[in-house]
Amino acid sequence: MEPTAEKKEAEQEEQQLPHARKDDAPAAAAATEEDEADADETERRNRELEAGLHPLRRKLVLWYTRRTPGARSQSYEDNIKKIVDFSTVESFWICYCHLARPSSLPSPADLHLFKEGIRPLWEDPANQNGGKWIIRFKKAVSGRFWEDLVLVLVGDQLDYSNDVCGVVLSVRFNEDILSVWNRNASDHQGVMTLRDSIKRHLKLPHSYLMEYKPHDASRRDNSSYRNTWLRG
Repeated sequence: MEPTAEKKEAEQEEQQLPHARKDDAPAAAAATEEDEADADETERRNRELEAGLHPLRRKLVLWYTRRTPGARSQSYEDNIKKIVDFSTVESFWICYCHLARPSSLPSPADLHLFKEGIRPLWEDPANQNGGKWIIRFKKAVSGRFWEDLVLVLVGDQLDYSNDVCGVVLSVRFNEDILSVWNRNASDHQGVMTLRDSIKRHLKLPHSYLMEYKPHDASRRDNSSYRNTWLRG
């Protein structure tokens, strides 16, 4: 007896299922990990609320890098040191009040404030397809703009905030550089919206130029701030 049309269709769908599951496995795994992370964050915020604290939307980690000039053998990754993490408004202010200001840091040095789970490295999975907006400041004013940028990140105020990975202060000999890292350098709308949001929240004067550089370009020329691709 010939199989019915319904049975044939069911058999065809069953044969296709393993291929669909195989193709969707990485995306499904990533979605599951993201859901679990969101659940952990929700649980963490609930505990802090019950304790009478004011939880941040995301737990943040502060890192520090100090490179000795001329020491080419140093590994950048080995030089990155975790200083502290915090997840509430209260713990943030305790940390920030004891944090060295840009004017007191040696040169070259970097402070990195990133979301928990993201290391301030181009190769980190959250960063590898992204890039950063760059703003250069005279040393006399960099401290104020750095503080404003930190407060913007802590308060989760930037547009496309889910795409933001962290912020960096780079202390150099003749200038200080602020940068905002994002996940997706190919999302032009997201990149430009982030630029406008940074300008607005920092009240950045029109005389300041913002530059953008994808991390894959930084990996190719081994430079964070040279040869930027986009200005605005």
